[in-house]
Amino acid sequence: MSRFDVRKAVIPAAGLGTRFLPATKASPKEMLPLVDKPLIQYAVEEAVASGIEDIIIITGRGKRAIEDHFDRSVELEENLKGSGKGQLLSQMRHISTLANFCYVRQSEALGLGHAVLCAQRLIGDEPFAVILGDEVIDAPVPALAQLIHAYKKRHGAVIGVQEVPPHEVNRYGIVSPRTVSAGLHRVEGLIEKPSPAEAPSNLAVIGRYVLPPDIFSILRKTKPGKNGEIQLTDALLELAKKSPMFALEIQGQRYDAGDKLGFLIATVEFALKNPSLGPDFSEYLQNRKWPSRERRATRSRKS
Repeated sequence: MSRFDVRKAVIPAAGLGTRFLPATKASPKEMLPLVDKPLIQYAVEEAVASGIEDIIIITGRGKRAIEDHFDRSVELEENLKGSGKGQLLSQMRHISTLANFCYVRQSEALGLGHAVLCAQRLIGDEPFAVILGDEVIDAPVPALAQLIHAYKKRHGAVIGVQEVPPHEVNRYGIVSPRTVSAGLHRVEGLIEKPSPAEAPSNLAVIGRYVLPPDIFSILRKTKPGKNGEIQLTDALLELAKKSPMFALEIQGQRYDAGDKLGFLIATVEFALKNPSLGPDFSEYLQNRKWPSRERRATRSRKS
C-alpha cells in the first residue's frame, strides 16, 4: 500500500441537530430520511464508492440508532425472508457490509476539530478523509473520489470547495486561493464566515476533506475558538503554513441538507430521480394546483 492511499474516513455525527428540532429531540439528525435512506447512509455510500474501507463515525449521546442502522437486524431479516421479500432482504443485509464500521463517542460537543481528533487512535499514521453528512453531493464521480485523486497527485491536503453567491459567503469558510490549474487552487488562507467585503473569494468549503495525519498534532495544540469549540478551520490554517494545501472545485450538484429548506429541496430532487417514485411524483407536481402569485404575496404579507 502506498503512503498516499486513503482507506479511512471520519464522519462526525455527534451534533445536536438543533436546526431540525423538535424532530431531532429524540432521533439523530443523521437518521432523517432523504426519500428512502437516512442522510448518513449517503455519506457512507459516497465514501465506499471512493475506495474507503474503514469508516469511523463520531457519535454522542442519543445516537445509538446510527449504530443499529449499520448493524445486522436478525429479527428483521428473518421476517423479510419469511415474507418472501428477497430483494428487500438483500438490501438490508448489504447495509451492514458496506464497510468496516467503528464508533467513537465524543463526550462533549467541542467542535468539528475535536470530533476529528477523537478518531486519531483509529487513523494512526495514515492520510484520511472527513465527510460532513449535511452536505449531500450528487455527482457522476463521487465527490470524495475527486479529492482523493487530487491528493494522490499533489501529495498535500485537499479540501472540497464550490462557488457560492457573494451574499452567501458569510455562511461558509472561504478560501483565499492561488489558481494552480482549472478547478484546483493552492490555499493561501481561510476565513470563517466573512462578510462579503472581507471575503477573498467566493470559493466555499463544503464538507469534504482529505488530510494527512499531521493534522492531529496541530489539533491537539489548537485553542478553543468561537463558542468554546476547537475549530477545524484554525488547524487547517496552521497546516497550510507548514505544507501545501489545495482546494478542489468539486464537480456535482450539492445540497445543503443541514437546514430545513435545503433538506426539502434535496428530498424533491432525489425523489424525482428515484426510478420507482420519480414518474408518479413528477406527475403529482405537474398537476398540483399551486397558489397564484397574488395569493402567495398575500400570505407573505400576513406572515
